[in-house]
Amino acid sequence: MSMLLPVLFPIFAIILVGFLYATYHKKNKQTVDIEFANRMNMELFIPALLIDALSKQNFALLDYQPLALAGLLVVLLSGVFAWIFAKAFSLSTPMFIPSMMFNNSGNMGLPLAVLAYGDDALSAAVILFLMSNLLHFTLGTYIVGGKISWWNLLKMPVNIATIIGLIISFSHWEMPEILHTPIKMLAQIAIPLMLISLGVRMTSVDFSAWRIGIIGAIMCPLVSVIAAFLILLFIPLEPMQRTQLLLFATLPPAVLNYMFAEKYQQQPTEVASMVAVGNALSIFSLSLMLLYLA
Repeated sequence: MSMLLPVLFPIFAIILVGFLYATYHKKNKQTVDIEFANRMNMELFIPALLIDALSKQNFALLDYQPLALAGLLVVLLSGVFAWIFAKAFSLSTPMFIPSMMFNNSGNMGLPLAVLAYGDDALSAAVILFLMSNLLHFTLGTYIVGGKISWWNLLKMPVNIATIIGLIISFSHWEMPEILHTPIKMLAQIAIPLMLISLGVRMTSVDFSAWRIGIIGAIMCPLVSVIAAFLILLFIPLEPMQRTQLLLFATLPPAVLNYMFAEKYQQQPTEVASMVAVGNALSIFSLSLMLLYLA
């Protein structure tokens, strides 16, 4: 129990800072331009974080192949469970399924891994983030919008940074300190900014569809954790990777689900409610998982 407060408090405290900051400015009829901050994060700070994590000398990509496969299967199997549930209760599949498949592996998953298990856990958390991100921008956009833009996927800075990081890793090139230092400084901005951004986003969420919000908040970690435990029966992982997979499975729905639903007009109010309620209630599901892992 003693580990929960040091791990979860900083995450939810920074989210609350973002929420209160945006609320204050909105009450004073001032605009909070979070889109610019998000764009900088996606195009500068997160790519720097990926290069920093993947190019480290102790990062052996081949050691993470089972984890990458397990992460992909957790997302896919969660989608299968969600599809069965949606069909059984006559829910819209483009609205419901993505929020059950794709979680906050970036905004919440990366800081959670570092705070709970230190920098040694970052590489595993990054691998899971990349797998989820890859599926979200391919299969996820197909489920919601009916199409996939492969060119846009290739142009994304996070994917370019991933390729650069992997090239450095495979070549065993030791990055000069004069180059590594600014990359590391940029990388250190990414995680706090992701949490601030999540808090700001929460101020624009509509809670009118609270019923589907509660269903989604419960179902998202539930189906993913069930999927993770099933997959671990067939894909044995070393302890740290197993821990990160289970933490990954417990995360709430990603904010990106709401943005996609709004873009393709797939009941964005309902999706926003699932995202908001899911992230608010995740303190309980994450606490239970951290206690189990401890």
